[in-house]
Amino acid sequence: MNTKKILTGGLAGGVAFLILGGLVYGMLLKDYMAANTNQCIMRPEEEWVWWAMIMSNLAWGFLLAIIFNWSNINTAAGGAKAAAIFGLLIGICYDMLFYSMSTMYSNLNMVCIDVLVGTVVSAIGGAVIAAVMGMGNKPAA
Repeated sequence: MNTKKILTGGLAGGVAFLILGGLVYGMLLKDYMAANTNQCIMRPEEEWVWWAMIMSNLAWGFLLAIIFNWSNINTAAGGAKAAAIFGLLIGICYDMLFYSMSTMYSNLNMVCIDVLVGTVVSAIGGAVIAAVMGMGNKPAA
């Protein structure tokens, strides 16, 4: 296991996920999310627990970095593909679970949008992770 590559890739991915999440969910989809999710469960922005949000994004980054290390994924394209698959499946898993047992999502369209967006965000973050982990690799002769 290459600890340095996992640490740098996981950290880069965590930062990428935090920034992408803020841009996509916090800016681009903010109004759509507010209109299509149960706001009773949401904290007001001024009460967000930032350390927990940061930990969540870092955990996703490190999880993918460990998987990429095990799988020898070290190119942006490979990272994007693998992370998109993981993001899609995890998104379906959690969003369908929430939809089935809660009032978090007001409609199935919201579930589909969230899964799609989560897949794209995961792919971009996965590309960052794999690219960082692949830096310094010598091309095969």
